[in-house]
Amino acid sequence: MIVLVVDGYNIIGAWEELQQLKEKDMGHARDRLIELMAEYQAYSGHRVIIVFDAYYVRGIESKLNTRKVEIIFTKEKETADECIEKLTRKLKNIRTQVYVATSDYAEQRIIFGQGALRKSSRELLIELKNIEKEIEETIESHKKIRPQSKIALDQDILEKFEKWRRGDR
Repeated sequence: MIVLVVDGYNIIGAWEELQQLKEKDMGHARDRLIELMAEYQAYSGHRVIIVFDAYYVRGIESKLNTRKVEIIFTKEKETADECIEKLTRKLKNIRTQVYVATSDYAEQRIIFGQGALRKSSRELLIELKNIEKEIEETIESHKKIRPQSKIALDQDILEKFEKWRRGDR
């Protein structure tokens, strides 16, 4: 199993689209990151956990599960880095490969020491863009494939059936 742990605010601060949303409303930036990670999860099938730092907010610790993405707001006086380190230790085993998405160099060094791998914010963004491109290509290829009839029919009959199907008589 592959698990991707995302340092939420680090990624928001690194991606231009999310930075712009953050300037207007941090909630929208968080929601957009969750939406993007839900798309990533749906396409990849990997377990995705997003950790948001609640270090300066009293008593907010919570865990949510939306769109098959786990969202963790750390408890009071706990940084996202500390939470990610605990998660990495807990999740990493012979059957599970843990990736941590962050551009925080100190955090990368710590998670390497725990046997996890890192994805920089840039690498994760490139991976997301590649996924979007693959999805678009798949959709386009499906549009080009016309359903094949099991019975060989002339083109004029096929057109007449298509008109009937669409309600154009």
